[in-house]
Parts: sequence; C-alpha cells; structure tokens
Amino acid sequence: MLKIWGRINSTNVRKALWAAEEVGVAYEQRDAGGAFGLVNEPAYRARNPNGLVPMIEDGDLVLWESNAIVRYLAARYAAGTLYPESPVARAEGDKWMDWATSSFATPFRDLFWGTLRTPPAERNQALIDAALTRCGELLSIPDQVLAQRPYLSGDAFAMGDIPLGCFAYAWFEMPILRPELPHLQAWYERLTARPAYRKAVMTALT
Repeated sequence: MLKIWGRINSTNVRKALWAAEEVGVAYEQRDAGGAFGLVNEPAYRARNPNGLVPMIEDGDLVLWESNAIVRYLAARYAAGTLYPESPVARAEGDKWMDWATSSFATPFRDLFWGTLRTPPAERNQALIDAALTRCGELLSIPDQVLAQRPYLSGDAFAMGDIPLGCFAYAWFEMPILRPELPHLQAWYERLTARPAYRKAVMTALT
C-alpha cells in the first residue's frame, strides 16, 4: 500500500494527500515532522536525506519533494485526467505548480507563521503586513488567469491546481484582511466542492 509520511497540517503534505484522494489510490498516512518528530531518525534520513515531509513509499519507490509526488501520483494513477496527455496541457500545469513553490511560498510562509504560529507578543507586524501585501500582489496573477478559465490547469481540474489550492485554503481561512480577488475566490469555492479537497486539505490549520 502507498504510504505517505507527514503531518496533516503541513501544506506540502496536503498536496500529497489530496493527490492520493483525487486519484483514488488506497494509502496509509503516517505522522512525521513537527511535533511528531521522526524525520531526524536514521531510518527516515536513510530514505529522505533532506529530513523533510512529505515522503512517500509506493512499492520499491521512495520519493520526496511535494510537487514531484503530485506529478508521480497523477501520472501513475490518473494519466489522461489529473495528469494531462497533452504535453502543452501538462506544461501549463507544471508552470503553476512551480510558481506556487518558487514565487508564492516564501512570502506566504512569513504571513502564515506570523499570523497563526507565532504568539501575539512575539509577532513582527511589519513583516506580516509586508507579506500580506506581497501575497496579494502575487495572487492577482492567477486571479487574472482564472477570469478566463475555471482552473489553473485549463478547462478541467488537474495537477496544476493542487499546490496553489493547498495554499488557498489557509489564505481564505486565516483571520486576515484579504484584497478582492473574485476569480481566485470562485476557483477556491470550486475546489471546496471536491470531496477529496475537503478530506485532505480542509483540516485544522495549526
């Protein structure tokens, strides 16, 4: 059986869990990282030298890096749907997967950790405010795209929607003053209608 290692309140772990739910493969989730530890133990490091989550085991395959896990699960278990057949369509999804990680994740981390995981007395409000502004600026980019089509992946939901979709849950549920991004909001509402999203992503934020 597919094993997914990681704590369920991790955005990156949610990617793997959501992908597994979408493709319909049976899996076992094993807590690791954060308060659960385990990631620095020799047996874990032997399989994942980064000592991060998520990590999956699927038969003889051991794989880490969340976007790589999403691509693998989509390609192996949902080729033609979650993993589009067209190289052009796959490239469109790949672009948004990588954008979420390379452009959006860093300012979002400052916002998320500052707002939800830092005691009020220790918060750097200037850093939080700057991160909120930057996240809003960045999210205006997919908002414009989503004005033209229902999903980042194109006309149908696919792997390209998963990474930013996991960030979107916290973005829309955190107690912050968000800018108006109506097309992003409508996309998020479409995601929340998916049973796999509700099960794998819409869990406690902290």
